[in-house]
Amino acid sequence: MAALLLGDATSAEADGTELLLVPLGAVEQHGPHLPLGTDGLIAQAACGGVAATLREQGRCVAVAPVVELGASGEHEGFAGTVSIGHEALRHVLVELVRSATRWCPRVVLVSGHGGNVPALSAACRLLREESRDVAWTTCAEPGWDAHAGLAETSIVLALAPDLVRVGRAEPGNTEPVQVLWPRLRSAGVAAVAPNGVLGDPTGATAEHGQELLTVLVERIVRQVRSGAVGDAGVLLRPDGAGTEATP
Repeated sequence: MAALLLGDATSAEADGTELLLVPLGAVEQHGPHLPLGTDGLIAQAACGGVAATLREQGRCVAVAPVVELGASGEHEGFAGTVSIGHEALRHVLVELVRSATRWCPRVVLVSGHGGNVPALSAACRLLREESRDVAWTTCAEPGWDAHAGLAETSIVLALAPDLVRVGRAEPGNTEPVQVLWPRLRSAGVAAVAPNGVLGDPTGATAEHGQELLTVLVERIVRQVRSGAVGDAGVLLRPDGAGTEATP
């Protein structure tokens, strides 16, 4: 059963929705080969897959339009990057969820951009203090490279191959993101990866991307079903695995 896309639905069709999934993206550089809107594209696909799975099980789930602009300050200096910062994003999320929970009892925010996490945490902490049923998760998986590498490139090849400039794909900085994190946070992505890539996208395939997307959707479905929430509203993983931050 296809996902109910809120922007395409009528008010009557949205009535009775028990869970609203909100994909969050960013408009930021993704190396020389991926589109600026990569994070929103992946988050939207993940939400669509989760909603379709849950609707097949009889759940009334809808997917909101993508919140396209995010907090991408670490990518400033690359042409095309547009960031609204953490505080503005926090305000957007607070007002969005306050409005949505007037007609839908539960909201889950799904971010394709790890840089949105501080705003997500702050917004959900406040909203949960207001007794609103809201939580968040990301599209990051342990073991995936951090940014514009094999994982993201493969997923975009599966979703929108025409948007991938395959001939321009090249390795970037392949050190673990945990090693790069202090300098990345203080000086930005350009300081550690002049081409904007954290990983190696050159072996990416659409087939691998579909496999990764399936893993992502199944994990978020398990999180939603469990409903276990940790600090600042993060949805806990039933398997106990951590989430790697992605720039």
